[in-house]
Amino acid sequence: MVGRELSPEVGSHGLTEEEIIHIPGLASRWVTLANGARAHYVTAGDTGPAIILLHGGIEGSSGTAGWRFMAPFLAANGFRVYCPDEPAYGWADTRPQYFAHYGRLSHIQFIDDFATALGLDSFHISGNSMGCGNTVQYVTNHPERVISFAMIATGSMFDLEDPAKKVERKDGKFTPNPNYEREPFDGSEKSMRELMEGIIYKPTAIWPELITMRTLAAARQKEAQKAYRAGSERVANDINLSQKLLIKGRFDVLTIPAIYLYGKQDVLSPVENAFQQEDALPNIQMFYPDQCGHQGQTDQPEIFNQTFLEFFKYGKVSKETAEWAGVSDRRPIHPHLVDLDGSVVPQEVINLKGGR
Repeated sequence: MVGRELSPEVGSHGLTEEEIIHIPGLASRWVTLANGARAHYVTAGDTGPAIILLHGGIEGSSGTAGWRFMAPFLAANGFRVYCPDEPAYGWADTRPQYFAHYGRLSHIQFIDDFATALGLDSFHISGNSMGCGNTVQYVTNHPERVISFAMIATGSMFDLEDPAKKVERKDGKFTPNPNYEREPFDGSEKSMRELMEGIIYKPTAIWPELITMRTLAAARQKEAQKAYRAGSERVANDINLSQKLLIKGRFDVLTIPAIYLYGKQDVLSPVENAFQQEDALPNIQMFYPDQCGHQGQTDQPEIFNQTFLEFFKYGKVSKETAEWAGVSDRRPIHPHLVDLDGSVVPQEVINLKGGR
C-alpha cells in the first residue's frame, strides 16, 4: 500500500544492522566512486526515469532521514529514486582523504561522481535545505545532465539576495516561534530531539528510531563534520574558490523546468525571505504550503509527494495540486509549469493525493 509508512504507529521502524530505519520499499546500497570513496545511498524503484534527492545539513541528516516518505511513493509511481548520504552525513565515507575539504564544492563534485558511478546520464534532481543549495549549484554547473529540478527551502540563495533585505525570525509574520534559537548539538539523543523539534512543524514525524539513527550518524561523522565546516570557511575566504559558487546571471536565467516549495511556517528563515528569492527567479514556479516548516517533505508528505510526482512525470503540476500546495499569488502562474486547463495531468493521477 502506497504511503503505509506515513504513520509512526505502523511498528516497522526498527533499525537495521546498518543502524538505518527500516522503511518498506527503501533499500540500502553502496557504490565506489571514481576517486575511490565508498558512497552510501538508499534507493527505491527498479524502472523509470531517475531522480536524485539530496538531504539537508543539520547534524545526523541522511538520505533516509530526509526522504523516507517521498522516495517509496515516487518509486511506486514509476521512478527510480536515489538518496545519497552526502559527505559528512549518514554513512558517507569517514576516511579523511574523502572528507569534504572544500565544503559545498566537494558536495557538488560528489553529486556528479555519484551520478556517474550509477550510470545516470540524465536525471531529475531535488534537495531540501543544504541539499537545495547543492541542487542550485549542481544545476548551475551541470545543466546538461538535469531534466528538471525541484527545490525545498534553502535559507540563502547565495548572491541573488540582498542581505540588507533579510527578514529576521522575530519579524516573520508566519513564524510559529519567533524567539527560536538553535542550541548546539551535544551528541545526546535528548539534544537531537530538541534540534528536530525546533525545525519540524509536526511532532508526529519525529519517531524515536529517527532520533536514534540521527544521533548515531552524527557521532559517526563528527570528524568529517569538522572538516566540512573548515572546508566551507576555506572556500569563503578564498576569492579564487568562492567565485565558483556565484550564481547571479547563471542560475536565474536557466530555462530548465523547475519548481520551488517553501513552508509558510519555516522557523529557520521566515517565508518573507523566500519572497525575495522568488523575485530573483523569474523562470521558477513558487509554492508556499501551509502548516509546513523547514523540512516540508516531512511536515506535509502528501502534498510534497503529489506535487513532485506530477511535476517529474508530466512536467507540470495540476491546478488542483498547485492550489493544495499553496501556489504563489505574488505573480502570474507559469502555464508551462502548472496545468491550468487540465489538459496534461490525468485525473487518476491527481486523485492519488500523495498516497492518502
